[in-house]
Amino acid sequence: MTATTAARAGTGPGAAQRLLPLVEEFLGGRLPLRLRAWDGSTAGSGGGPVVVLRSRRALRRLLWRPDELGLARAYVTGDLDVEGDLAEALRTMWAAARHRALTPPRLSAGDRARALRTAARLGALGPRPPVPAAEARLAGALHSRARDRAAISHHYDLSNAFYSLLLDETLAYSCAYWSGTEPEQTLAGAQHAKLELVCRKLGLQGGDRLLDVGCGWGSLTLYAAERYKVRVTAVTLAAEQAGHVRAQVRERGLGELVDVRLRDYRDLDGGGYDAVSSIEMGEHVGDAEYPAFASLLHRMLRPGGRVLVQQMSRGARAPGGGAFIASYIAPDMHMRPVGDTVSLLEGAGLEVRSVESLREHYTRTVGAWRDTLEERWGEFSALVGEETARVWRLYLVGGGLAFEERRMGVDQILAVRPAEDGGSGMPATPGEWYAP
Repeated sequence: MTATTAARAGTGPGAAQRLLPLVEEFLGGRLPLRLRAWDGSTAGSGGGPVVVLRSRRALRRLLWRPDELGLARAYVTGDLDVEGDLAEALRTMWAAARHRALTPPRLSAGDRARALRTAARLGALGPRPPVPAAEARLAGALHSRARDRAAISHHYDLSNAFYSLLLDETLAYSCAYWSGTEPEQTLAGAQHAKLELVCRKLGLQGGDRLLDVGCGWGSLTLYAAERYKVRVTAVTLAAEQAGHVRAQVRERGLGELVDVRLRDYRDLDGGGYDAVSSIEMGEHVGDAEYPAFASLLHRMLRPGGRVLVQQMSRGARAPGGGAFIASYIAPDMHMRPVGDTVSLLEGAGLEVRSVESLREHYTRTVGAWRDTLEERWGEFSALVGEETARVWRLYLVGGGLAFEERRMGVDQILAVRPAEDGGSGMPATPGEWYAP
């Protein structure tokens, strides 16, 4: 039996046999996976997911960056891959980390030297691999206007064609509401149910003024103007979004009802709105900046006016986000436990009247987006390139699992600006919000 044949059979000292013990030592325990290296050698559990190192460059990326970001870079470039269902592979790994309490040990200088010697024997040493083109490169002070504009553009200005392919007809890029009123509810139906729920919670009526902060591609703006005949001021930092909403306003004849502004929320003036919405925009505001954001929501409302914030959250002990999300998807995003956001809104003078978790709804929403990505993989790859398509596969799979496993959540928080005498104008019960 030759060395190559032995390596392929899992009996010789191939790259996989040399690497797996080292990886398990660095991660603090045995892993329920099978490793296959570029030389065809395999090692590890026969029943677990198969992680494939397609080239020595995958190992070199992990040597230069032995953390989540290094793994993400290796995956999005295709240097590292997973055979089979990526979601099941990540679910298996995270379950092992929880149940086996895998804790990376503190590595000594000797440990690192031994790893380098192994890499040298495998021919994997070399200069730092280039950072993938899809990774964000931001400059300037955190949450300065220029940096926030660049962070929003990195994600939302990818192209309207991309989001039109990924999302449903509403172009709602936020958690849908799977109401169960239809036997086989589609994603579009669930998004319409979410938009209707938001409008009912805000108590919109014809002639009301609505400020939609972070309007996205205008799903709520257009729905509220068409169905409820409200006057909407739609605000976004993304030029692609603003262009799309303006085109839709012209096409639908809503010019007298909708004003689209390409503007930073901090530059908003005026006030006296009957309602304010912020649908999954508050995550981009920043931790230190959120009290001022909450004060803006209060200031924009008339007494008795309502605000609905739909916002992602994290558990008290769950980190949320992570290096991959921060580098590829939503740079500078900040999530906090929902109770902390409630406190910040109340600290700004708003009275919180309802908090509704939509966590399971987001698991299903992200699953629908992921199904579309996989079903139309060739189209996505042709449109934005294989690397960016792999970024989105990892993002949607990881995000769906984060909601499924309660590491992340999403909540609708309804609040009101009370009048001076304490009056809220709110209904005695919320039953009308959910009426068929």
